[in-house]
Amino acid sequence: MIHCKSLCKKYGSVPALDRVDIHVREHKTTVIMGGSGSGKTTLLRLIAGLEPPTSGEIRYKEEDFVHMPRKRLYELRESMGMVFQYSALLNSLNVYNNVAFTLHEHTDLDEEVIRTIVTMKLEQVGLRGMEHLMPSELSGGMAKRVALARAIAMDPAIVFFDEPTSGLDPISAGVITSLIHNLTEKTHHTSVVVTHDVDAGLSIADHVVLLWQGCVIAEGTADDIRHSADARVKQFIEGSPDGPIPFSRSTTSYVEDLMHKPGTVRLAQ
Repeated sequence: MIHCKSLCKKYGSVPALDRVDIHVREHKTTVIMGGSGSGKTTLLRLIAGLEPPTSGEIRYKEEDFVHMPRKRLYELRESMGMVFQYSALLNSLNVYNNVAFTLHEHTDLDEEVIRTIVTMKLEQVGLRGMEHLMPSELSGGMAKRVALARAIAMDPAIVFFDEPTSGLDPISAGVITSLIHNLTEKTHHTSVVVTHDVDAGLSIADHVVLLWQGCVIAEGTADDIRHSADARVKQFIEGSPDGPIPFSRSTTSYVEDLMHKPGTVRLAQ
């Protein structure tokens, strides 16, 4: 469904992605994993069309996603759903209006039809009857589920999930993981999930992409990742602090930076 070739993204002089090649298969769940700062969310934002790459290609089916006219990009976005890391619910709107938001903005449906759709989507995430609640009255897990209901309100062809279990207790995280898996199977949409939750990611993935410092270091099925001989993959899967993936991303000497960096304030003798 989506094909990325030699994808690069830099923020100033800092590379976030370096020559990434990935395929997102239609009607399947692709899980992008990696540690903090590995480029997961940057990759998600690029393939969701939220920002352009510095270089490289993104093809959405047969279309050039990078250079397409903005009008066509907006049309394609109507076939996409997004569940943001912190839910991103609109605080001034209740649950009903948060879920109905895209339907109000992008369709001319009668309000009774919209109400029926919202009821169906909230039933799918187990929150029917909570339409009157405000975001401030929701738990973290409930907010994630409302965000998921909003993301699927337009029956999108593809749904992007940015750290869907981040900050949740184990039960709520399990509920969200099950919802992603079940909805992908039942509605036959395509899911792209960014996560550092190894157990959750591997439990729902049809295909896994593992990033480190902006590069793909492994990809394949969940079993391929679990049984990888790559020491970096093993360290990530096991959550070990010791291994080839360092804690520090600094490339210069700490002492040199303290003593000789231009502009450093020095103590008086």
